[in-house]
Amino acid sequence: PLNDTGRAEAARTAELLSGTQPHACLSPWTRTFSSPLSRAIETAQILSAALQLSEPQIEHTLYERDFGPAEGLLVDEAHTRWPGLDIPGAESLTELAGRTAATFDRLLHDSPGSIVVAHGAMIRAGLTHLTGSEIPRIINGEVWILTSDANRFRTHRLDTQPSSAQPPAPTAAQR
Repeated sequence: PLNDTGRAEAARTAELLSGTQPHACLSPWTRTFSSPLSRAIETAQILSAALQLSEPQIEHTLYERDFGPAEGLLVDEAHTRWPGLDIPGAESLTELAGRTAATFDRLLHDSPGSIVVAHGAMIRAGLTHLTGSEIPRIINGEVWILTSDANRFRTHRLDTQPSSAQPPAPTAAQR
């Protein structure tokens, strides 16, 4: 379940989405799809209520990466058992990207104007697969808009940080 920080992030995201069109040529947001995990469902419910949309529809292909026998283990424990995280029976990043991209493509064409609430790694893998461009790490509450025309997919990241937020300190590579 979401904690207070997660609920605040969802409320901030809903506020941002209330003033954003999914794409210039589309109507406003039409519906919400969610991963079957409880924190995603709760986030989708907050967004749907704030945007006056119907209850979120659970999309079972939006689950997190399947780690097979490592499911439920701490990362350090999984690294100890499977150095390099080459876990037999786990879903590969290629499989994750393909599954996610197929879901995004279907939802984009069958349900334009939809909001999808899922998980950072899977969103990143799917968007990277569809656009052919490396998508940076996705943080909680971040909003990416996916559009397509003909055979080309495009993404646009919305600034989801509160205006009072301080920018992150530059890394050594950025100095």
